[in-house]
Amino acid sequence: MIRPLLFLLAVLSVTQASAQIGSRLRDLIANRRQPGAGSTQAGREELSYGSDSMQNLDYWRPATPGSPLVIYVHGGGWKRGDKGLAAGEKSVHYLEQGYAFASLNYRLVPSCKVEDQASDVAHAVAFLIRRAEQLGFDGKRVVLLGHSAGAHLVALVGTDLSYFKQAELDPKAVRGIIPLDGAAYDVPKQIAEGGEFMHSTYLEAFGTDPVRQNKLSPTKQAAAPNAPAFLILHVQRVDGTAQSIALGEALRKADTPAEVKGFPGQGLQGHAEINRRMGDPAYPATPVVDAWLKKVFAK
Repeated sequence: MIRPLLFLLAVLSVTQASAQIGSRLRDLIANRRQPGAGSTQAGREELSYGSDSMQNLDYWRPATPGSPLVIYVHGGGWKRGDKGLAAGEKSVHYLEQGYAFASLNYRLVPSCKVEDQASDVAHAVAFLIRRAEQLGFDGKRVVLLGHSAGAHLVALVGTDLSYFKQAELDPKAVRGIIPLDGAAYDVPKQIAEGGEFMHSTYLEAFGTDPVRQNKLSPTKQAAAPNAPAFLILHVQRVDGTAQSIALGEALRKADTPAEVKGFPGQGLQGHAEINRRMGDPAYPATPVVDAWLKKVFAK
């Protein structure tokens, strides 16, 4: 009788320990997805810019009506991710800088195409600008900021202005575009030279038709007209660095102001860090973006 009791107690102990570990793991995951200390989730408004369940956004009003707006577009390989990837430093920091802030969801591959995602970004911008007075920001001072796949999407709508036209936006509807560490500005080149790690993801997003791949490549769409200005940031990834430099060169060839700046950070860790820490004053890229925003919003 004693041995079965001891066995039962041992099983219960292991079960409880596993439950505690699982609970702690879930807490850690939840904490990593939650905004950082001092964030303003209480001031967040969720708004829908379309009929699909993914066509929505989070919006934070500025402290001062008529302030500029920074719009964030998340990454995730075009097939995952959500507007919560802006959580943490970004909403807090840009509100402290005196701006309104928004973070977009968009429909995801394979339920839609990359063309639809770019259209979603443009229509979300149009939705916000048309409600600028109601939402308390200056609809003539807007910047798009995107990371990874989001960097590609903001660069695409900033170079192929047909997406703005579809959304009935002026070509200069935004003051500028800030892509963070993208590596698909020239899609055929990235598919050919980017190695196997993301190869299937690129093919799923962009297919095998070279005409379509070129049409979805911001570098190949950089002939004038473009959005008024670009700040292209990258970490020390070989493909991301080369693609960022090439996009900047193509834009400047079209007389579009484009600054390209590199920051420390290797591989996927650096790629994730530039998104996670953007808005942290101690992260080297944050003051660079702050200074650039002040410049383009002052015009």
